[in-house]
Amino acid sequence: MVKQFKGVTLECLQGNITAQRDITAIVNAANAWLRKGGGVAGAIHSAAGPGLEQECRPLAPIKTGEAVITGGHNLPNRFVIHCLGPVYGVDKPEPILLGNCYRNALKLAEQNKIDSIAFPAISTGIFGYPLAEAAEVAVKTVMEVIAASKLEHLKLVRFVLFGQQDLRVYEEVFSRLMPEK
Repeated sequence: MVKQFKGVTLECLQGNITAQRDITAIVNAANAWLRKGGGVAGAIHSAAGPGLEQECRPLAPIKTGEAVITGGHNLPNRFVIHCLGPVYGVDKPEPILLGNCYRNALKLAEQNKIDSIAFPAISTGIFGYPLAEAAEVAVKTVMEVIAASKLEHLKLVRFVLFGQQDLRVYEEVFSRLMPEK
């Protein structure tokens, strides 16, 4: 699904975050120590190679809601933006902390003149954030940042969802928050 919002293209699609060849920066749903781990972080670190973990070491640890940026190494993307999402039921208040991941990633994207960024469904894996609630926070936050900022560089925001059910949830949120004109 593709929507236009204030001059920025927003997309959601099913796919592999490490295979977004047309995207300048991908977002890693990272752990505090920015290490390989499982899920999205494991896939990104595996595809990027050992240089990514070496570059991450001096940047760690990060706090919940924070974001840091590194090079893409062996990925087809120039940058990786690492965000630590909240553990659902542990890190409070979850919606604010999750929203901060998206806000801080978009801020780093603009500061680094990034024209396109791809997000996974941050915190919805092992961190247990319910997908529908996380999708709502993600899409609303991105729309708020776009509406409130003078983005000079960002032209494309893509949500890359691993499963078909995840995609359906995001498509429903897209349709509700960005209705056809």
